[in-house]
Amino acid sequence: MVHSQSHAKFESIAFVASSVPEARAALRRLAHRYGNAAPSQADAIVALGGDGLMLQTLHSHMNDRIPIYGMNRGSLGFLMNEYSEVDLIERLQAARVSKIHPLAMTAVDRSGESHRRLAVNEVSLFRERYQAAKLSISIDGRVRMQEMVCDGALVATPAGSTAYNLSAHGPILPMNAPLLALTPISPFRPRRWRGALLPNSAKIKFEVLEPFKRPVSAAGDHYEIRDVMSVDVEQDSNVELFMMFDPGHDLDERILLEQFQY
Repeated sequence: MVHSQSHAKFESIAFVASSVPEARAALRRLAHRYGNAAPSQADAIVALGGDGLMLQTLHSHMNDRIPIYGMNRGSLGFLMNEYSEVDLIERLQAARVSKIHPLAMTAVDRSGESHRRLAVNEVSLFRERYQAAKLSISIDGRVRMQEMVCDGALVATPAGSTAYNLSAHGPILPMNAPLLALTPISPFRPRRWRGALLPNSAKIKFEVLEPFKRPVSAAGDHYEIRDVMSVDVEQDSNVELFMMFDPGHDLDERILLEQFQY
């Protein structure tokens, strides 16, 4: 995670919004006030909605190297700034820019086809039917767990560590920590295994044991592949995403606050 202060003038802004009425109304008012450039011509994208829209916007512009500033017009806003229609240009100029790298997931299905997806929050594996999944886990080419019986497992980035990873009792990772969280989902065997902290250079491989009897799907954020045989996960350091936050409310501060909620 790298932080920097924004120095752009932000003469052109692109607005995107979720489908909820509050977000669509906000888009109309802001576009009337500040204009609405095409994303390819904009100095920044302002996303109006919740965390789902922020993830969707990041995926839509994964390789465009354009900073994205979210304002909360949805139900969840962990990745968003507070909504205000006043002094938007000044807020963008004062914002801190957080640079993050997504995870690259390569999943091979039963037919042998390989599917590659990028994930900002996490890569997850899930059982597809009533029987628990059986997975083996290798790190950097070495098998570390011969067999885990579970509902699934996930690998989370620091940015995603407060999302599904936290719900699965995984650790919260500071944004500047060069770590990934490997977290089991409802493990049956081994019962007391709570997961592992891995360096962000680790190459993680899941192999599905008994894949026809116990089918498993894999998801990179919201992209799902069914009936996978193996899933490889690693950080893609060649892809850089830029998220903008108001001073004092960046992801570092939000993740720190999350750890003191009670």
